[in-house]
Amino acid sequence: MANSDRDGTGEHEHERGSPGSSVRDKLLDAAEALVYAGGIHATGVDAIVRQSATTRKSFYTYFESKDALVAAALRRRHERWMSWFVDGTRRSGKTAREQLLGMFEVLREWFASPDFHGCAFLNASGEIGCAEDPIRVVAREHKAQLLQFIRVTCDAYVADTGRDTKAAASLARQWLILIDGAIGVALVSGSASAARDARTAAMTLLDARASV
Repeated sequence: MANSDRDGTGEHEHERGSPGSSVRDKLLDAAEALVYAGGIHATGVDAIVRQSATTRKSFYTYFESKDALVAAALRRRHERWMSWFVDGTRRSGKTAREQLLGMFEVLREWFASPDFHGCAFLNASGEIGCAEDPIRVVAREHKAQLLQFIRVTCDAYVADTGRDTKAAASLARQWLILIDGAIGVALVSGSASAARDARTAAMTLLDARASV
């Protein structure tokens, strides 16, 4: 994410609740902001309606429930977050190795932003018990697509180093764990340095694989 949009939510792309926003967009904006900052269970329909400057009637015109609204807001956030992360990664270097390590610098900028509250998808999953709940499904799909992007970069790295392409799958899974671990530590500790620590661990992982 660029400095004006470091958390990948697109909050700076337009003024929230601007006259040009549709009622549905205003509800999505409000739900995303309130849930990301305070959690699903702590955010009621009344708060969303108030934040969006709409009405309960409008709310139920577009969404059958709060959970349906949250799932829709997460889907929209996923698109923006992935676009930000992919673009930032590709700008971070020319080689696959540079881009893999650059992912952690992209994350560090996000961690340092004042409105960083961790991973919206991990946070949401922690509040929803049922694995097949639509909110959990959106979160799972987000992580699957993030893993897929990491895997593509790992494939390129393995090709550059002339190693067995089978190694890319396990490397990508390990990379995702480093990314999610860094996000969790940054949230709990309040320190953006978690990204640098994860990058150091990632370099160790690459060096260890290179020596095998």
